[in-house]
Parts: sequence; structure tokens; C-alpha cells
Amino acid sequence: MAHRFKSDLSWSDVTPETVYLNRRAFMTGATALAAGSIAAPGLAATSAFSTDEEPNAWDEITQYNNFYEFGTGKSDPAEYADALTTTPWAVEIDGMVDKPGSYSFEDIMSAMTIEERIYRFRCVEAWSMVIPWNGFELADLLNMAGVQEGAKYVAFETLYRPEEMWGQKRNFIPWPYREGLRLDEAMHPLTIMATGIYGKDIPNQNGAPLRLVVPWKYGFKSIKSIVKITLTDEQPVASWNQIAPHEYGFYSNVNPEVDHPRWSQASERRVGGGLLAKRIPTLMFNGYEAEVASLYEGMDLTENF
Repeated sequence: MAHRFKSDLSWSDVTPETVYLNRRAFMTGATALAAGSIAAPGLAATSAFSTDEEPNAWDEITQYNNFYEFGTGKSDPAEYADALTTTPWAVEIDGMVDKPGSYSFEDIMSAMTIEERIYRFRCVEAWSMVIPWNGFELADLLNMAGVQEGAKYVAFETLYRPEEMWGQKRNFIPWPYREGLRLDEAMHPLTIMATGIYGKDIPNQNGAPLRLVVPWKYGFKSIKSIVKITLTDEQPVASWNQIAPHEYGFYSNVNPEVDHPRWSQASERRVGGGLLAKRIPTLMFNGYEAEVASLYEGMDLTENF
């Protein structure tokens, strides 16, 4: 069953976006979305939230991205990601699970309850957004596969298809892109697999059809276009930690007190406010400290950055 955590982000934060379903439509399930599959059986509304923060617009969320499989510019993913074929799609789940195998996207979606989660998103580059995701808790998918005793970590892999993802023809990252979480992080109710934004199917440039979202970690931890999940008892490879371990730690929790070697993390620029917009303070664990700080009790968060 899905767990519920109180946040300070609300339904009212997304009502300015005209393409988005209102709360009543979500709760009744009465509206069919133009984008299609997100309006599937099992769609549920979120818990009540409240905040004064304004969400980012659809164009900001979908036109300003890091997805190096399609280039290193912020507009490259939106320009080139249409080349990606997302149907059919399957996720291989293996390792320390009771039911290893290839799970089709359709079978996963039919077994999950899709709900809306409005999360802060904080990039390690010190910019941020507020994004209304649609998706399901990763824990529900892992439980469907059956996590075996002794598993300690969850490893993820992005699709490797250089004929469609032209950025993979450049060797500055050892493809495919990989990420990992500790099992308790993966099973935390805030950790979701996103399938949509603003009630629409998630666009290719944002990680279609299935991406991870871990809102208290820097954005590169939220791996896109996932095709493989492995349960293991050893800490898995995380691509940026592998490439530059002095700059990117395995945990990569948002922490205003631990700077990147090349810039401060004490503040951030909210996308949409313009380059001259006043920077806002970065919150510990991106504002989710009350929910997740206990996961790291006793750890040195400077050493385990």
C-alpha cells in the first residue's frame, strides 16, 4: 500500500497551468487526458498539501533539462528526444528478488496506483524547480518483484540506444548511465517512479516512459528512461560518482552546508525567475528533512556527501 507523507506543496500550486487537471477531476477520475495512458485505472489524488510556492510552467519543466544522452545543452533534450522510441518498453528486474524477469510497462502500470506528487526539484548545478509529477512509489514495484533478505542496495540503468540517443556516441560518460540507492532510501514513501507531469504522459526529454524521482537528492540521482533495476548487497556504480568522486558523492543529498568544489550550494536559482532573479536559500534535504533525516542518523554528511 502507498504511504502518505505531509509536504508543504499543494494542489493550489499547480492550478495556474491550464493543461493540468484540477483536483476534482483527479479525485473523481472523470477526465480523460489528451496524453493518454496516465488516465488509467488506479489513478488517485494526493493527500492535502499547502504552500505559497508557485510551480514551474510546463514549458519550463520540459524545455530546460539535463539529459546528456541527447546532448549537453539545456535545450538539447527537447530538440532531439523525439527520436527515442518508448513503445514497447520493459524493465528488467533482477538480482536479489523472488520474481526476476522482464516487466512490461503496461503490466507495471496495471499493477500500480498512479497519484500526483508535487515535489521540489534541486539540480546540483544550483538551479531548482517545483514539479507536479504523476507516478507510483518505487517500493510498490520492488515489493511486486519480491525483495529478498540480505538486499541492501538498488541499482538502476538507463536505456542504451545510441542510434536514437545520439549523445551516447560521445564517450565522456561510460554508458549506459547508472545510479543507485540504499534500500531504505528506495523503499521510502517519498521515492517515486514518475510516469507523468501535469497529468500528461512524461515527455521523452524528462525521462519517458519511467524515471526515478528522489526529491531530497540532487537531480542527477533521479535517473531517466529506466530499463533495468537490480537488487544487490553491494553498493552499486553511480555514474557521476564514478566519473568524478571528488565532486559527486554516492548519496548526493541536498545540503546547503556542503559546497560543490566549483560553486556554493547555499542558495539556488529558481528556473523561470530570470538570470537576475533573487536567489533563494537551499533547504537541508531540499525541504524534506523531517521525513528523511532519520535515514542518515549517525552519519557524517560532509564525508558521506
